[in-house]
Order: sequence, then structure tokens, then C-alpha cells
Amino acid sequence: HTVRCGQAISVHCSNPCENVLNCGRHRCAELCHGGPCQPCRIILNQVCYCGSTSRDVLCGTDIGKSDGFGDFGCLKICGKDLKCGNHTCSQVCHPQPCQPCPRLPQLVRCCPCGQTPLSQLLELGSSGRKTCMDPVPSCGKVCGKPLPCGSLDFIHTCEKRCHEGDCGPCSRTSMLFQNKADATFMCDKRCNKKRLCGRHKCNEICCVDKEHKCPLICGRKLRCGLHRCEEPCHRGNCQTCWQASFDELTCHCGASVIYPPVPCGTRPPECTQTCARVHECDHPVYHSCHSEDKCPPCTFLTQKWCMGKHELRSNIPCHLVDISCGLPCGATLPCGMHRCQRLCHKGECLVDEVCKQPCTISRADCGHPCMAPCHLSSPCPVTACKAKIELQCECGRRKEIMICSEASSTYQRLECDEECSALERRKRLAEAFHISDDSDPFNVRSSGSKFSDSLKEDARKDLKFVSDIEKEMEALVEAGKNSKKSHCFPPMNRDHRRIIHDLAQVYGLESVSYDSEPKRNVVVTAVRGKSICPPTTLTGVLEKEIQSRPPPPIPHHRHQTDKNPGSSNLQKIAKEPVIDYFDVQD
Repeated sequence: HTVRCGQAISVHCSNPCENVLNCGRHRCAELCHGGPCQPCRIILNQVCYCGSTSRDVLCGTDIGKSDGFGDFGCLKICGKDLKCGNHTCSQVCHPQPCQPCPRLPQLVRCCPCGQTPLSQLLELGSSGRKTCMDPVPSCGKVCGKPLPCGSLDFIHTCEKRCHEGDCGPCSRTSMLFQNKADATFMCDKRCNKKRLCGRHKCNEICCVDKEHKCPLICGRKLRCGLHRCEEPCHRGNCQTCWQASFDELTCHCGASVIYPPVPCGTRPPECTQTCARVHECDHPVYHSCHSEDKCPPCTFLTQKWCMGKHELRSNIPCHLVDISCGLPCGATLPCGMHRCQRLCHKGECLVDEVCKQPCTISRADCGHPCMAPCHLSSPCPVTACKAKIELQCECGRRKEIMICSEASSTYQRLECDEECSALERRKRLAEAFHISDDSDPFNVRSSGSKFSDSLKEDARKDLKFVSDIEKEMEALVEAGKNSKKSHCFPPMNRDHRRIIHDLAQVYGLESVSYDSEPKRNVVVTAVRGKSICPPTTLTGVLEKEIQSRPPPPIPHHRHQTDKNPGSSNLQKIAKEPVIDYFDVQD
């Protein structure tokens, strides 16, 4: 940078600082700056010397205290196995290595209480020690070791005989005065209260503080996302990053500028200019300049082929890639026999699969398709044919649907029954009297025999509904005389659907139920040459039955009284039999 002589301006570049931080291991990642670098903010996990405790600290904490295994002392008992292999280290957590076993024969020179040398005890007949596991000879004197209790004026000592191990509790009593300034009583309980920061526990032994201030550094990331909070650990949000940049902050095209100083974390300024980046398509750009790396998707409406190349779709946004037309794929499968039944899709029709559609090769015995799962070039398996066929009697009146394999093993034609014989007799009689099929001399068609008793019973419950259904079916039959027509009834309950199915059989219509409850509905289809309206509707038959039903008879009674007017006794009333005036015999 070229500056005036004597002008106190610190020169900065746009390169990273790269100076070694206080930890001696990492380098400063901030841009060129003046003054010392910030302390290293990388969090490391350290283990204590004995290996029982770990902690997360900032890199550079307790530099030079590592012994190759641990980095700090946890104030707990070491507990590592000593070289003797029989005892563990009883010292407070310390750097390696541990001291030799204190019970080794060459290190123990006195009795447990320390008043008599072992050399004197050996002269008196005590056995010598060879390993650390051998007991230390006792001198038999009073132990006399000072106990932790007592006071500065009067120290309590152990009254047991010379022994190994701890002395145990004191058997004496002491007088404690709380009004003395030097009389401080402390317990071993650690404080579990939260510090003022609300994040850490106090954990001090016998704590009497009321505020519990936290001595740790906050260390949380600031809003800028680049720096961490250096304030003492606190509650609530951290303060705004105090660092600032002295470079201009511009939008991507450079039209909008924020002049320095720019607070750390400031987003680039908004720009009203049209985005000038290079786009994947050549359509007009309608979005403004932005600081995001990726541009919004192009919404220009274009024409694109569907994934299966079935049709060219219009008004498709440019950014959409995989478009489905909703039609069946129809591509030939690897078996060469079937076509893909999936809706228009991307990629291969069968991925790591084989065709499982039913085989369409005709059987040699019955001519129906094989229907076994696609078996490519292998011969068709020998299985029973499951196709449904229609069996008829000789006259063609009786019809029955059966499975092909069962029909071939039992019989191929039904036998005519008495009704078939009656129809045959009527047919011959009509031929003898030259009666055409359109006439109805025996009142067979108008008798309503096509309507079953169960259908009549259901229709009596809702004549209005039956009348509407018959009107729809009559219109459908008329419309279906030239071509195949269908009508979809709205969703309805099971009883109404049953009435539609029964009426469809009378009208010669095909009826199928679709969907599940409560939206299950019926679709009826008129077939040319098969569908025909009956001479009399079901509504007309039921109305005729209601009109022809006779009224109930009226009972008549004659009262007989005594002809003598002077007699006060009444004669018994004689009841005459009820006369049925409609009981007329031909």
C-alpha cells in the first residue's frame, strides 16, 4: 500500500494471518490483522495422569504438564498397579512413573508405629521380611500417632498397640467453641448448585457462597459465526462481535456497497439489479442479484417430453426435469411377451427383478392362457386351468359359471329342468298357433316374474329411490343401443347397492362396485344387443299390487231383544258369523 510518510495507518492484506498461536500447534486462520493473535479456540479432550477423569479445555491449557499419558492431576488417588504386582499406588494423581512399593523389605526400616527399628526386633527373635506381602513386625508399644482430631493446644494420639493400617476413630472427646474466629468447621460435601452462568455446577467442597460466580470463559460462537465469546461465562445471549472489517462489502454484481467499518457478520447489501450470473438455461432472468451461491430455479414455462417419451407436455417450468404423463409405460419387457404396466417412470422398467406378469400362451387342452408367472423360454408348467367358463343346458336357458378344470373333470353341459320343458312346450304351442315372440298371450312378461321376492321386499322400503334408478337405467339402455355406455351412481349404502345390482340383471346391464366404504359406488354398463327394458317396471308392479289389494271386511252384529216391551230382562246377544263379501268362487 502506498501511504503518506508519517501517516499512522496499519497495512492489512486479504491473506490469512498464519501466525503460530499460543498453543504452539495451530496457526491463526483470521485475515491479516494488527496486534497479537487471539488465543487458540480449538477444544481438546485431556485425560488426567491416572486415567480416571477427562475434561474438555481450550487448546494451549496446561502446556508442558503432559507426561505422555495424561495432562493434569485430578486430585484422586492414583490407584495404578505398582511394580511389585501386589499393591496399588496410594498417592494423589501424579505424573508417571509411580514410586516403588512402600512395603518393600529394603524400604521398611521401623515397626508400623515408627518407634523401634526392625534391627532391634530381629535381635529379639522377630522373623525377617522377604517380600512386600510379609507383615511388618510390631513392637507392642502404644501407637501414639497423631490423629486428625483435637486442637492446637491438645493433640489426640492413637491409643492402640503398634499396628499396620489406619488408626481408626478417636475414642476421646473435644470441646468446640463456635465464637472463636479460628474455629472453622468444614464438611466433605460438594456443592451441587448451579453457578450464575446457569451452565456449570459449583462443585466446591463445603461451599458457603451465595452467588456462585463462574470463573470459566464463555467460549460460545458469536452471531458472526467466526469468533467466540471471550467474556466470563454468563447467562443469556452473548454480545455482538466487536471486531470489524475496513474493506468495502459489496453485492455480487458490485452495484450496492457498504462502506467501512463493517461490523463482523454483516450480510452483503441487498441489490435491486437483475442477477448477472451465468445460468444453465437461456431463458429471461426475473430474479434480483443475490449473495447465495445458487440461483433460484427457473420458472419459465416450456415444452418437455415425459420420462417415457409418450407425449410432449406443455406449460412445464424449466427447472422440472423428471415429468410423468400418468399413462402406462407400455415398453416391452426383456421377456419379449409382456409390456411394462407401471405409470410413466424414469429409468429401467425392471431393476434387479424379473417379469412376474401372467403368461399368455394358450393351453393345448382348453385353449385358455397359461396364467403362470412369466417363465421366459421355459415350457409352461402343468397346472390346473383356473379360467371361468359358462355352462349351458341344451335349450340355453340354464347358465352356470364354473372353473375350467372342474368343468372338464365333471361334465360339459347342464341338464334341462322342468321350467325348461315348460318353455319348450310354450314355444311349440306358439309355433302351432303362429304366435310371434313379441306378443304375450300368456301374460308371462307382464306378470313381474323377473323381479324376485327379495327385490320386491327391498323396493317397498324406498319406492322413490327405485323409481329414480329405473329412470336412469331406461335412459342408459336407450343410449346403449348404438354403442357401449356407462353410468356411475353416487356412493350409497349396501342395501341400495344391492337393489341396483338386482335391477341391472333384469335390465341386462353389467354392474360393478368400486372403491371402499364409505365411498363405495356402483357403475352400470349397457351392452348393445344384451340390454333391454322390461315390459313393466318394478315400480309399476308394486303399485299394481297395492291397488289390487282388497280392503279388510267390516264385521256386522245383530242385537236380539225380547219382543215383550214389559219384560225388563234382556236376551243374550247372538253373534252372527262374519261375511266375507270378496270370497267369490268362479
